Amino acid sequence: MNRKLLVVVLMAVVGSSVSLAQSNAMSQAAGQWSEADRAQMANRVRQEFLHAWDSYKQYAWGHDELRPLSKGYFDWYGKSLLMTPVDALDTMVLMGLKDQAAEDRELIDTKLSFDQDIYVKNFEITIRMLGGLLSSYQLTGDKRLLALAEDLGNRLLPVFNSPTGMPYVNVNLKTGAVRGVQSNPAEVGTLLIEFGTLSKLTGNPVYYQKAKRAAVAVYDRRSSLGLVGAAINIETGKWLDADSSVAGGIDSYYEYLLKSWLLFGDKDCQRMWDASIKALNQYSADEAATGLWYGHANMNTGARTETYFGALDAFFPGELALSGDLKRAARLEDSCYKMWNVAGIEPEVINYSNMKIVSPAYPLRPEIIESDYYLYHFTGNPRWLDMGKTYFDNLVKYCRTDVAYAALSNVETKEKTDDMESFFFAETLKYLYLLYAPPDTVDLSKAVFNTEAHPMQRTWKNH
Repeated sequence: MNRKLLVVVLMAVVGSSVSLAQSNAMSQAAGQWSEADRAQMANRVRQEFLHAWDSYKQYAWGHDELRPLSKGYFDWYGKSLLMTPVDALDTMVLMGLKDQAAEDRELIDTKLSFDQDIYVKNFEITIRMLGGLLSSYQLTGDKRLLALAEDLGNRLLPVFNSPTGMPYVNVNLKTGAVRGVQSNPAEVGTLLIEFGTLSKLTGNPVYYQKAKRAAVAVYDRRSSLGLVGAAINIETGKWLDADSSVAGGIDSYYEYLLKSWLLFGDKDCQRMWDASIKALNQYSADEAATGLWYGHANMNTGARTETYFGALDAFFPGELALSGDLKRAARLEDSCYKMWNVAGIEPEVINYSNMKIVSPAYPLRPEIIESDYYLYHFTGNPRWLDMGKTYFDNLVKYCRTDVAYAALSNVETKEKTDDMESFFFAETLKYLYLLYAPPDTVDLSKAVFNTEAHPMQRTWKNH
């Protein structure tokens, strides 16, 4: 984090301390947490990671994902890309699980190959695989991981060969053939942290240039109000859906404008973030009877279209905290906590006007915990530790299985489904661990998390 932003954040912390204390929305006063208490919680999270990881090893070793109910495995594209091993590696390193990390790294170093005739989704492979390889390289110094990242980056580059510079949705890793012209701001604009870091570590600027051009292409097509829509044609640049929000499909576009400024010192990204957050606070922010939310609006008129908010939207308190707006961040996280407690665990989407569940699934998402982590980091207020404990305890209560963790198809009935995506290791358990781990486990003055919670460390000088 650059010095200017640190000053902004520190000022925000000081200026918000009274209001944060006064706005405690939890029903009981925040408890006191000793260093030993935090260490005990961190160890509990570590043990749950091992519970799930050991079963991945037993039932799905060498495959993309474990099926937690049937005790089988699943490969996203019919052939394994070692998605869970790559996504989980830096979490193991940060947790100090040296033996598991060494075994995992050996698997990746010796078995992972991107020379496969398969179409993959550029967005998902970038945030999970490219991000995971880069962060693990920085944490371990294993140059084979960087070599794999560079190979993958080169195989993904053809996606940018569109008339607008916005990426096609899918690319064949072997042939470079591309397909998929209907995309969204998140999939177009959530690439610069990974591709930019690859440029910084290899000295090849092409990755940074192409990923930044894509993000700028979305921003340049914003409405007169400063908002972006939910779907866009990447060849024509025409909007296909005028619905604007911070929900899935748009969410991480905003995240990467802010974080690319923090990680790379990119003034263009700072300018785009400043303009975007101003528009969001004007048109998306909603002072409802149930609290502060960020709802849906028409990108061209600003008119409210839906009072929906969901699990993916819950990343936004964290972005507000990172940007120094701690008062609004705390209020929005309090709203997220209300959403979590409607059914004792977070639904995919609610209607915040009446707190009714719209979409009842819970795929083990991390975003609400991610925001909690940032709020505790910047304020030190123990109520965020209390909140995190609620998230953890409910996760264990409702999602734990005899071998791992399972997503819920319905948070009201608590019915499980045979699914545990790799982000459970990469994000959900990582942010829970970091919430209670020593604060220097990840130095946020030098590192930025990508949207899959892979920390990119600024080991280079900003340009």
